[in-house]
Amino acid sequence: MKDFGSKPWLLPQPVLIIGTYDENGTPNAMNAAWAGQWDMKEIMISMGSHATTKNLDRCNDFTVAFATEKTLTASDYVGIVSANNEPNKIEKTGWTVEKAKNVDAPVFTDFPMTLECRIKQKIDESESGYYIVAEIVNILVDENCLAEDGKPDVEKMQLITYDPVHHGYITLGKRVGNAFADGKLLK
Repeated sequence: MKDFGSKPWLLPQPVLIIGTYDENGTPNAMNAAWAGQWDMKEIMISMGSHATTKNLDRCNDFTVAFATEKTLTASDYVGIVSANNEPNKIEKTGWTVEKAKNVDAPVFTDFPMTLECRIKQKIDESESGYYIVAEIVNILVDENCLAEDGKPDVEKMQLITYDPVHHGYITLGKRVGNAFADGKLLK
């Protein structure tokens, strides 16, 4: 095996779109990849210093949408363009925006799944950003992305993952096994 030292290469990395409102009620979005499940009903996100961070300092509510092949170009765009420099950022994405029902944040309806969240804790706050631990208040899923049992069907969503090694996006693939079941074959 080849050594690479310490790198931010935890794979796969989600491509998450963080939605907030600014002080004027204008929707904003940023692309974030350094995030994960924190607890049963909580997530953690590493936040740098962004327009979104300022919005979160004003209001603890936000949304998290999961990027897809279909939303890839606009999702990458909101990661490379700051609302500090581009006031029409969301308009340029072409996304449809609605107000979330359970939190004070925008929902971008072009995504198959969105978490409505509220910050519970900020960790290691500094000028360069902080980590947030947030409660998942509600989950919204496009009805076209539900399985026969009425629950979300991840394969239908065509989610993408960030490749931090080669700076690309990769579509998540097909189901290859059954959790909490296939391992029983070795008992």
